[in-house]
Amino acid sequence: MAVAAFVGAPTALAETPTDTLIMARNIDAISTFDPAQIGEVVTNEIVLNICDSLVEIDPEDEAAVVPSIAKDWTVSDDGLKITFNLVEGAAFPSGNPVTASDVAWSLQRVLTLGFGNAATLTEYGFTAENAETDFVAIDDATFEMNLSRPYPVMLILQAIAANRVANVLDSKYLMDKEVDGDLGNKYLTTQSACVGPYALRQWNAGEVVILEANENYYGPAPKMNRIIIRHVAEAQAQRLLLEQGDIDVARDLGAEDLRDLNENPDIEVVSAPMHQLYYMGFNNADPKFADDRVRLAFKYLMDYDAMSETVMAFLGMPRASVVPLGALGALDEAEGQPFSLDLDKAKALLTEAGYGDGFSARLFIGTLPYASPIAQHVQENAAQVGIDLEIEQMANAQLFSAFRGREFDTVMLSWQTAVPHAHGMLSRHAVNPDNSAEASLTMFPTWRASWFSEDFNRRIDEALFERDEAKQIEMYKQIQRDHMQKGPFAYSFQLLDTAALSKAVTTWKWNAFRAYYSDVEKD
Repeated sequence: MAVAAFVGAPTALAETPTDTLIMARNIDAISTFDPAQIGEVVTNEIVLNICDSLVEIDPEDEAAVVPSIAKDWTVSDDGLKITFNLVEGAAFPSGNPVTASDVAWSLQRVLTLGFGNAATLTEYGFTAENAETDFVAIDDATFEMNLSRPYPVMLILQAIAANRVANVLDSKYLMDKEVDGDLGNKYLTTQSACVGPYALRQWNAGEVVILEANENYYGPAPKMNRIIIRHVAEAQAQRLLLEQGDIDVARDLGAEDLRDLNENPDIEVVSAPMHQLYYMGFNNADPKFADDRVRLAFKYLMDYDAMSETVMAFLGMPRASVVPLGALGALDEAEGQPFSLDLDKAKALLTEAGYGDGFSARLFIGTLPYASPIAQHVQENAAQVGIDLEIEQMANAQLFSAFRGREFDTVMLSWQTAVPHAHGMLSRHAVNPDNSAEASLTMFPTWRASWFSEDFNRRIDEALFERDEAKQIEMYKQIQRDHMQKGPFAYSFQLLDTAALSKAVTTWKWNAFRAYYSDVEKD
């Protein structure tokens, strides 16, 4: 009750408690805390701070992993079996011990439920039918993962073992909460049942998320007793709260605010390049967007340099390739962004495709601070080549729902991969296992866009299993070149995770894939 009262009266404070981190962020996209179902960047960051996985991305080296629930692991000679040895003495908040059976159940559960995150497992050959033989508890402290093909081990560790699908859930506790065979899904909409540095104590949709330190955590104790994430949608409101001392961290500020705050001696602006791209998607079920030339034309409707110096300052860098800089196999900065504003080129492509007189379409955008300026910039340039774009701005949860349901013409949003490897983005933005409506592969942006290419499916699979790394990298680079010409999306920026910190925050640790709340320190 004290926490609730505190959250409800932010303007009364000029200084935040030393044992509590208060963050302002747009959290309107949150819809669940079930690791099997989460699909949003903001919820992913939160759940990785309340639920440990088998391993985690090394905070100091994004290309490596470090132990978490698994203290170590071994790989069979044929590369088809990874055996994980679990830490000793770990217990869930319920008091139940963490066992290999919980690990196996948690991964099997993702496939059984079949929500979007099942794709994280199915793309590496795991199936609901084989889940019990693929994920096996040998004894309480030993878990075995059986692969159908010799996938690169580091990629499996990054993409699965460090992913939210491997968040270790309290199976006994959740089965007591089961409703109509949902394996605890309804309960996890608003609660947590896992082991990690923090536990979810409260979520008021559109208002606040409150995390409290896990007193019985097996790992290092979190520095902050409590993390409060307040929903503040407007960048100006976040800035005001930060300047007033009512919050410690602002996460969704615009370029102008960041530029000003960067000159404030009481505030520090920090950034980390993310493996996340901002892009425009097209519904290929519409004949005009099914034409490669129409989609390509949109890549000539933005002044990338001008936008990077204005609305995207501190927030992103121009990037047209599907693979972010920093990933294995990525094109370099110059080759990965060959486009520039060229209305004549865009008009010629449209004319060649049979749309010289233009057309009309809706453009859905969310509430990110740069979404509207970028959309308006494209809208103005599109009008000069005969395309009438009607911009519709909506809450991020509504935007994601429309995109996942294939109920859009064009859309602007971002996608973040969990691995520093070309396959991370290509496996979702160039691969589509099944384009049928019945497949409902909602965690594949290619499926959402109704775009399917057997050629890209085949080539990406071949590149994944190429053992000559130099040859593999060249395969990935050629795929990127072709994808820029024929792919379903128009990428514009590789995003930076940028935050403004009050002077009270002395330690803020993050990398391209997550922020580490348990390491935050304040004066």
